[in-house]
Amino acid sequence: MANLIYAGIVSLDGYFADANDKFDWAMPSEEVHSFINDLERKIGTHLYGRRLYEIMVAWETMDTLAGQSPIVLDYANIWRAADKIVFSKSLKTVSSARTTIEREFNGEAVRNLKNNSRADLSVGGPDLAAHAIKAGVVDAYHLFITPVLVGGGKPFFPADIHLNLKLVGECRFDNGMVHLHYKTVT
Repeated sequence: MANLIYAGIVSLDGYFADANDKFDWAMPSEEVHSFINDLERKIGTHLYGRRLYEIMVAWETMDTLAGQSPIVLDYANIWRAADKIVFSKSLKTVSSARTTIEREFNGEAVRNLKNNSRADLSVGGPDLAAHAIKAGVVDAYHLFITPVLVGGGKPFFPADIHLNLKLVGECRFDNGMVHLHYKTVT
């Protein structure tokens, strides 16, 4: 059985995006990006909400832009190699290969997908992740804590949830970011 992983860059005070819906403060260094690439290599399917998909789809053609670093080009290849499922009621078409649209999040369908997958899955974005967390299908969390306080915005975790987690790994980076890897305690 595959694991469903919720991963993301988060401010020290717990936000995915600030009060202006910006996350420019979350740009990873090359060291962090390389580490993320190694984590993402194990992902066979990404689950996205519409908004995050519309940001991430830039990776479909990132290699066509001049001057990209080898780490960026590596991530573009990793992203294109994975399947993507976009959960959206409004998105009409997708603009990336290996991508399908689902109109509603269904925890049991995601559980079945995990049971039948050879590679891990990831859930991206706090809104969709909240559905997955509440459905009890998230197995692991990878938080990249950024040394910045943004004072408000879009929280990384839903406010109305209680989870017991076990720390299974951590890593410090030269830019002050810290990676924390937790598994869900059942």
